[in-house]
Amino acid sequence: MTANDFQLNSDSQRSTPPSRCRGPFNSIKLFVLCHGMLQLAQLLVSGYLKSSISTIERRYGFSSQKSGILASFNEVGNIVLIVFVSFFGSRVHRPRFIGGGALLVSLAALIMAMSHFISGPYQYTDHISESKDDDSGLCQLESSFQSPLSNHSCTQQESHSQQGVFPLLLLGQLLLGIGGVPIQPFGISYIDDYASKRNSPLYLGILLAVTSIGPAFGFMMGSFMLRFYVDIDKMSKDQIGLERKDPRWVGAWWLGFLVAASFLFLTSLPYLFFPRQMPKEETGSDATEPRAEEEKKPLPDPVQELTLTQFLKSFPCIVLRTLRNPIYLLVVLAQVHLAAMVAGLATFMAKFIERQFTQTASFSNMMIGGVSIPLAVLGIVLGGALMRRLSISTRGSALMCTAAILMCMLTALPLLLLGCSTQSVTGVYPTTQNGSLGCSAGCSCPTETFNPVCGSDGVEFISPCHAGCMTKVQDNNTIKVLNYTNCGCINGSHALPGTCGSNCEHLLLPFMVLSALTCFIASFSQTPSYMMILRSVRTEDKSFAVGVQYMLFRMLAFLPAPVLYGIAIDTTCILWGKKCGRNTSCHYYNMDLFRQRFLGLQVLFVCGAFICFLLSLLILRHRAGQQGQQAEQRYTVVNGVKSPDNNTASKELQRMPA
Repeated sequence: MTANDFQLNSDSQRSTPPSRCRGPFNSIKLFVLCHGMLQLAQLLVSGYLKSSISTIERRYGFSSQKSGILASFNEVGNIVLIVFVSFFGSRVHRPRFIGGGALLVSLAALIMAMSHFISGPYQYTDHISESKDDDSGLCQLESSFQSPLSNHSCTQQESHSQQGVFPLLLLGQLLLGIGGVPIQPFGISYIDDYASKRNSPLYLGILLAVTSIGPAFGFMMGSFMLRFYVDIDKMSKDQIGLERKDPRWVGAWWLGFLVAASFLFLTSLPYLFFPRQMPKEETGSDATEPRAEEEKKPLPDPVQELTLTQFLKSFPCIVLRTLRNPIYLLVVLAQVHLAAMVAGLATFMAKFIERQFTQTASFSNMMIGGVSIPLAVLGIVLGGALMRRLSISTRGSALMCTAAILMCMLTALPLLLLGCSTQSVTGVYPTTQNGSLGCSAGCSCPTETFNPVCGSDGVEFISPCHAGCMTKVQDNNTIKVLNYTNCGCINGSHALPGTCGSNCEHLLLPFMVLSALTCFIASFSQTPSYMMILRSVRTEDKSFAVGVQYMLFRMLAFLPAPVLYGIAIDTTCILWGKKCGRNTSCHYYNMDLFRQRFLGLQVLFVCGAFICFLLSLLILRHRAGQQGQQAEQRYTVVNGVKSPDNNTASKELQRMPA
């Protein structure tokens, strides 16, 4: 072997990456796969909570406002810490921070499921015992009937199973928000640093798709889990005395959190083995580039050169500088309106479908996860494809957003008319019937009872006792009641267990079609609005602009919107539940007011987004006109014409020789 051959062999050995660089955890493709699975698991928890919120509300007697606070409380921890993500950037071991955040989210899901295990069995009023001779809940003219929840049992139940549930759920939500802070920002920046320039958009597109379908999987899992009774771990199937359509039915909401926690734990483990830095991915096109270009280092990030004190001092200035840009401000405000609408609808739309169209919680979640969310994802994809196909400019993006939101308004307004009034409930609705229960005045009906029955004459009563029913017929194999008989307040003297319903099932299909169409059209504005933001700010401020955008999303939309929707829903309640002398969840709503205020907020937010997009379009048109005038003035000055007046300039242009 010659000296030259030995030198070439040595150079090739030095250029070969070490063996550890060829390990599986030094592959950016494996990182993308793991991160996609992790984001799916994280958003699965978020979507599942939204699908279970009405069930948790019924189980623990929360008001809609309280449910809204619970649904949005994860944003508290997120808002507090999201500011520091831009500062830490690549200063820390990003994969391990992602894995630690995922473990914290897994712990949060376990804490939320723990609420079920510290609570006693679900006790609903007129709970049927296994004895066939149990007459609780019936009209007993000469008895000292006592509510199943006596004062002693109320005190005991409150102290052991109710008081600590809401704080525990809030703690789980807080940890969920804190743990989710590093997952998406650190993951995207890590992929952008070590993926090839050719593959980076593909990887980020995969993550965006997973981010979009994650909540859909959460709603679908909620649809499946809520088919099972909440205390399925504490009693056999024969001991369950409720049907799924019974308004007192509570599904196994806690089961999905256990599944999600296990999924999160498994997806967090690979991040403990990814390196802090990995070799830059190479593709076939990269190999043909000169080595000088291949080894060119990226420009240093000015944020990474600041100390924490300098960063905190400069952050408000950069935020104010960014918000002074009118296009950026208007587009972000439009997106905030749309995000607030989505946050409220995602939290309470299943409850609205359940109440307005007399559907089960399981079916309502299936409609959202299987119809509305997939169509919204399709709209996002088609909007991006349309922009790429037509090479739409910033002004064209504003026009596209304005047109999409205008069409969205036209499809959202008819939703206010698709619904029915509250069914006739004796003593509850219409209000003119209050106090008209003379036929059951001597039945000693407990004031806190809620066991709705539907009379053979189509009139609903809040319990068989209030209907004057003396006897009941039970299934021989289970404890379920088949019907109630000898009912003194009903024409026909018998009633079936459960609510009569709103008789609105025939309007469910047109409602879902219009609702899904509204989601589909509104989602067309997402991609062009993001492009407007990126094109309206300076290059060095793009990262901060996106960070400020998400911070405003959380502060102005995701945090207050569910609470606002919950307050609006609570104002429509006409009969609150009672337990131990305290109000619990609402039993009956004025469905006309429910529909008008719930969907009215949706229309209000859509109108706000339309106004913001329209103003941004007008400003861009005004700027385009000014730029045209300036260009015309410069042309006239170059040719010896000094008048800035447009008319004069036009005349001079006409006089000039060709």
